[in-house]
Amino acid sequence: MKEVEVWEHVLKWGLAQNPTLILDPKTWSDDDFKTMSNTLQHCLPFVRFFSLSPKEFSQKVRPYQKLLNQQLYEDLLNFYLDPDSVTSHNIQLPRKIKINEKIEEVICSLIINSGIVSTISRWIDKIVINDDNFNESYLPYKFELLLRGSRDGFTPKKFHELCDNKPNTVTFIKVKGTEEIIGGYNPLEWESSVIWGETKDSFIFSFENNKNFKDAILNKVVNSDRALWFSYTTGPYFGNDINIIALNHYTDYVTIKYCKRFYEKKIRDSEGEFAIEDYEVFQIIKK
Repeated sequence: MKEVEVWEHVLKWGLAQNPTLILDPKTWSDDDFKTMSNTLQHCLPFVRFFSLSPKEFSQKVRPYQKLLNQQLYEDLLNFYLDPDSVTSHNIQLPRKIKINEKIEEVICSLIINSGIVSTISRWIDKIVINDDNFNESYLPYKFELLLRGSRDGFTPKKFHELCDNKPNTVTFIKVKGTEEIIGGYNPLEWESSVIWGETKDSFIFSFENNKNFKDAILNKVVNSDRALWFSYTTGPYFGNDINIIALNHYTDYVTIKYCKRFYEKKIRDSEGEFAIEDYEVFQIIKK
């Protein structure tokens, strides 16, 4: 069951215990809210409010804010206005939802699988991966394919045509002749202007293959003012660390290389140019 459905059923149960109340909280007096709060006092701590989408929070929780502890509501409001804000409440992971579809039907990829998707999603949400949650699926986002090199071509023109002006994208690069997968997360929008992109939330990463997720390397940006590079002659370009460059807007990429520069640690044993088998860019969208 989705968390918003849990919340809706809790409210429905509470109303059943108080038949004089109607569903619309706009009609409730302060005494009505107090009565309902007393009815639900043992249920509310088990609702995972931080797992709701911003829209669900706005439409389904805000009208009932007087039912919640004031500090909890303030933390929720800060969380949805600024996801990086620190809260005093323990944020529980979303409940496990049975997913009957194959991951190939959920995420159309020739490079990655559900294990990588789950790992990347945790990194984006700043969830520490440990032995307790390592084997659990964490799929709060839809990964929408924007570009695949083997399908759309390997030119800056096609990259900017399909990926510009779209925030929250993840790039996956399959290194030719190996099982290695490297890439990066860009919370900003890609653009063709020749300019640095500044953000403290981007990161780059590497996977030895699409089976071994435990040894994956997460590499956070150090020089946030040079986290990304935008140019009409480049593809996805993370600092000076992962570079994909062409001679001009229309030609195939001629240089693809890795060098440790503006991110905190190395993600590959060797620096310099390498060949790629394919690359994909996805936009992530909260489910």
